[in-house]
Amino acid sequence: MNTSAFIDGDFSSFNFLNLDFVTTSKSQDADLVEHLSFIPGLKEIVMLRQVHALEHGTVWILSQADKLYNPGTTPNELQTEDNELLGGLSTEQGFYLYGDVTIGSLRRAAKLALHRLINGESNLAVHPRCSTNISVTMLVTAGFAVGMHLLLPRGPIEQIIGLGIATTTASEIAPELGLLAQKYLTTAIPFNLEIESVIRTQDNCGRSAHFVKVCWRD
Repeated sequence: MNTSAFIDGDFSSFNFLNLDFVTTSKSQDADLVEHLSFIPGLKEIVMLRQVHALEHGTVWILSQADKLYNPGTTPNELQTEDNELLGGLSTEQGFYLYGDVTIGSLRRAAKLALHRLINGESNLAVHPRCSTNISVTMLVTAGFAVGMHLLLPRGPIEQIIGLGIATTTASEIAPELGLLAQKYLTTAIPFNLEIESVIRTQDNCGRSAHFVKVCWRD
């Protein structure tokens, strides 16, 4: 699952991340895995959601490297800038980080992201360049387009107008829906993750990257 695709765009004024997250129980995912352990792949899915959040938080903090060690930095300050040269790819074992970083800075950023995420800064779990947003935009656009096609007369002019309305409407609401999808579906606060190692490697496509390996803790 590509979780932070490289997308062109200016997100310096991005403010949808100021969301009021519902408090998540620290044992919620662990309890889920324990009581539903008979479901194949459940633990891997839970880990993937938590890794996804950790990846986003790490990218946010690396984008604000000059504030990395400032304990007084607020989530909003961290999220005012986004280094578009950084991207990630999450797996259930950890995440790949693409971009010009050192192992030391990445290790520090990942540890700080984990600390801040599990200590209340849950806004760091969502990111505007996440490919979840792309998927949601495509789904919403397709849904509106089909709806307009069925509702409007079959004439070419009416259909073109309908497609325009569908595209415009989808572009307006999809960003917020994408963030909600991240918040509730594709990320989870990494209460059960522990950073095991950070190495320089290549992904399955042969691209140079760093890999932040994690392990599960109850």
